[in-house]
Amino acid sequence: MESQHFETNAIRHQNPRTDFREHSVPLYLTSSFVFDDAEQARALFADEVPGNIYTRFSNPNNTEFIEKLCLLEGTEDGIATASGMAAMYSSMAALLKAGDHVLASRSVFGSTHQILSMLFPRFGITHTYVDIADPASWESHIQPNTKMIFVETPSNPALDIIDLEWLGKLAAKHNLILNVDNCFATPYLQNPAKWGAHIVTHSATKFIDGQGRVIAGAVLGKKELINEVRFFTRHTGPALSPFNAWVLSKSLETLAVRMDRHCSNALALAEFLETHPEVIKVKYPFLPSHPQHALARKQMRLGGGLVTFEIKGGIDRGRKFLNALKMLSHTANLGDTRTIATHPASTTHSKLTDAERQAVGITPGLIRISAGLENIDDIKADIVQAMKASAVTS
Repeated sequence: MESQHFETNAIRHQNPRTDFREHSVPLYLTSSFVFDDAEQARALFADEVPGNIYTRFSNPNNTEFIEKLCLLEGTEDGIATASGMAAMYSSMAALLKAGDHVLASRSVFGSTHQILSMLFPRFGITHTYVDIADPASWESHIQPNTKMIFVETPSNPALDIIDLEWLGKLAAKHNLILNVDNCFATPYLQNPAKWGAHIVTHSATKFIDGQGRVIAGAVLGKKELINEVRFFTRHTGPALSPFNAWVLSKSLETLAVRMDRHCSNALALAEFLETHPEVIKVKYPFLPSHPQHALARKQMRLGGGLVTFEIKGGIDRGRKFLNALKMLSHTANLGDTRTIATHPASTTHSKLTDAERQAVGITPGLIRISAGLENIDDIKADIVQAMKASAVTS
């Protein structure tokens, strides 16, 4: 029987031990599995009995990782994918067809925007963006052919919060699939399925791995929907490698303690930046100044590991600030043990137009900080010295 406590489930849920009685789950680095006889092979391919056939379909390491994630998210079933974007794409493409329409929050990750705006139109799938700040308008944008609502909360990189309880009721009222990207929050901080989400997606590359080692994704949700996603991924092939699944299952064992530290560092950094004279604006879900602070506290356990701030001096000052950092990493990732600083306007969201970036709060001088696990005083010290260094030549 599984425990009701997140930390214990994350550590103690394991596949059955082999005859060797190993304490740590072994790696199953094999492309295929041997059948007992012709009848078992037939039954496996007919889905009449459980078991492994081919690692593109399933593998004990992938199974353990997904079973554990489903347990932590409170979902019925799930699929592991080779990357976060494979998860985002598969969670939509498997459930949509030509003529369908997607209602999406305007603030989404740059690659998700490209799927909706550049790839799906090739297949006759349309979308409408709606503003998080104007939830009253969402229902008016639902069309007769709307099939899915897709949102990120907190959003990337604006850290906007969407009311999942309200959205779950809206989806139920109109018989729509609610698909929530829960990457920033992780299952430790937020469980969208609790509020009515039918699909929960993750880039496991981020906080779930937590150490910048592997690329992976996950699609979790209602069994009947995951069956369709499983068929799609089985035949299109975005399978997660067993090694990466093994790494990620181990990573989940420390997710709770890591997220506690990510969140405490992020909150302390956000409070510090609000008092800094070179900062125009700071955004963090658990800051009282966040426009959806009360909502964040309602549906999130803690505020997450991401902080954004607008530095004085615009895009030139922002670049000089990044170049002046000595400890913080300037890299295309987040959710690492190492604190990471990025400039969304010129990197993750550079393919958007100026107007599109402005619409989702990505200003030229916006800096996104993924708070790592270092001592908070060292994180602050590097930011302070970079502020000074960039101001000298600004």
